[in-house]
Amino acid sequence: MAENKLILSACLTGAMTPKEICPNLPITPEEIAADAVACIKAGASIIHIHVRDKDARFTMETEYFVQAVDAVKAACQREGLDVIINLTTSNGPGTDEIRLAHLEKIRPEMCSYDAGTLNWGDVIFENSPVFLKKLGKKTQELDIKPEIEIFDGSMIGNAIRLIQSGHLAAPCHFQFIMGVPGGLDGTIDSLNFMLPKLPAGSTWSISGIGKTHMPMMLAGLAAGCTGLRVGLEDNIMLSKGKMATNEQLVRRAAELARLAGREIATAAEARQILGIKRTTW
Repeated sequence: MAENKLILSACLTGAMTPKEICPNLPITPEEIAADAVACIKAGASIIHIHVRDKDARFTMETEYFVQAVDAVKAACQREGLDVIINLTTSNGPGTDEIRLAHLEKIRPEMCSYDAGTLNWGDVIFENSPVFLKKLGKKTQELDIKPEIEIFDGSMIGNAIRLIQSGHLAAPCHFQFIMGVPGGLDGTIDSLNFMLPKLPAGSTWSISGIGKTHMPMMLAGLAAGCTGLRVGLEDNIMLSKGKMATNEQLVRRAAELARLAGREIATAAEARQILGIKRTTW
């Protein structure tokens, strides 16, 4: 039974952190695949993938997603491992169509769904209403489970309106990402503000950026979260002065979960919890 089991999601690379700052960051398809295998063995049932181009710059070009996903699948098949692949649809270089093209080509089980526009530090993290409607319809057309990423309270309102208009299909899975500059602080007060706003029947996961990483894991476990999101996309330090690896971050989250009395969900159990009816394998 998957009841009360905790889903661990590993976000391996992200869009912003350079390898020069974090040497453990996986950039190439081979590095991403190796980290994926290590994280799955440590307890992750979802692997969230961003890709970089040949110059290690963030890209949304389909060819780089294909290379990374093919490498992850091949590595998992060699090891006899199962995992849910979650591809980003993040705002970045290119048009709305480029942000959607890899979903059509790869048809992953999950994709990210950033539920609004945010002043992220000094840049605009743009997710227009037009794009969100396109992405929501695309997830339904291709039977992809959207991970609705919430950076501030208004994004829950956006998601509810999109559910009501039929652009998102309930029940939904929400991912709170706390502590982003311009978003809600990574505090218990922020979490308590958002949780009552979730539609009935929703599942939810939580992550904190940087120094809020550990506090938000603990807060999520205390509040009965469905999942924890960890990885070098959100936090590059294991402790003060000690650089992390993706595997270490997953392993620590699994240990915290077990201390809180939660068993770790397998990929098959995560599909059951999230209502994912198919597999990429």
